[in-house]
Order: sequence, then structure tokens, then C-alpha cells
Amino acid sequence: MAVRVLLVEDDAGVADALAEALQSRGHTVSHAIRGSDALHRHRAADVILLDLNLPDMHGLDVLRKVRQVSPVPVLVLTASGDERSVVRGLRLGADDYLTKPVRLAELLARMDAVVRRASVSAAPQDGVVRVEDVEIDLGARRVLVGGHDIGLTAKEFAVLAVLAARPGTAVSRQQLMDEVWGDAYLAVSRSLDVHLTQLRAKLDRPGLLTTIRGFGYRLGRD
Repeated sequence: MAVRVLLVEDDAGVADALAEALQSRGHTVSHAIRGSDALHRHRAADVILLDLNLPDMHGLDVLRKVRQVSPVPVLVLTASGDERSVVRGLRLGADDYLTKPVRLAELLARMDAVVRRASVSAAPQDGVVRVEDVEIDLGARRVLVGGHDIGLTAKEFAVLAVLAARPGTAVSRQQLMDEVWGDAYLAVSRSLDVHLTQLRAKLDRPGLLTTIRGFGYRLGRD
């Protein structure tokens, strides 16, 4: 299964060797040296290979920021004996880790495993999410409330679709902006507020779209 790999590694020799090996197996590899570059490019990847020792920030800080906005699989690359960082990485949401020097066969196997788990968990059951009398057809991009199409705009639907993909689960403002506008760093927070206000008015179901103070939003009642 060929995937898009974002390799975040500041050692040119290690990066070149890994990239060549992965490309020879059919994968597409994008290389970032700095953590800040990874934060702006993570959406274009199916899996991230993340070194912890980066020139501008620690890899765990990169992981924490990515996890605020994206569920993309992340494999942490660690130096031998860096057990404390491994534990912290797993607690912050890393899917797996590999100790340098990386063995190619093990890397490929672990990549396949985390990407496969991610694709299974993200797959919609039938493309339709139902919450009370609200029916959200993700494929047709249509929302029915009480059987009537409420005519959402493209952005209103995009916001609702992110929440509908995780019904009953809190979604951060950063993740909403990242998924709807493409980059949480560039999105205008006020734009999200306006679209949420319009979306609530069209749904006309008070309490169905809940604000979680200081974090984000949830589709579904307590």
C-alpha cells in the first residue's frame, strides 16, 4: 500500500537513506528539516516519521501541536536509550516508535500497521450520520432536519461534516479550522464563529451543537 510519507529529520544522511528506501517501495516521500515546516505540511501526509531532535523545536512539541488538529499516524524516531521521550511521545498520541538506526523491514511493517488502523477507524459506515432527527449525508453533502433539506453553504457543511465524523466527541477549534480551512495557523477564528452561528440557526436544534468552553465543540447532547 503506497502512502505519502512526511519525513521530519534534520540529519541529511539519515533522511536521504530513508527516503531512497521508502521511494524504492513505491511510497512518496516529502522531507522536512524543521518542526515548523512539519506543522504546515502535515495535512499532505498519510503518515509522519518524526525525529525528536530538530533544530527549531523538540519533536514532542511538534507531535503535541499536530495532535491538536489532526489524527494522522505518527511514528517517532528516537535515539537508543531515549526511553523517557518514547513514553512521553506515546502519551501525547504517537502511534508507534522506532529506535535508530532504523531497520527498513521493521519500518515498513510498522508503517503499514498504523496506516491500516487509521484507515479502518476513519472509514464511514454508510456515509450518513444521524443525530436525533438530523441526517447528514457526507457523500451527497446534504443535511436534512426533520426530513427537510436546510440548504447549507459549502463552508457550513464542511464545519458540520468535521463534527459529524466524530459524533459525541469533542473537537478542538484548532482541528476544525485546520480541516475546514486547510491550516489552523492561517484560518481566521472569527470566520469559524460566524459559520457556527449560521449553522446553529439553520439546524434550529438548540443544544445539539455544544460549545465546550476553552476547547471546541461537540455534535450531540450530553
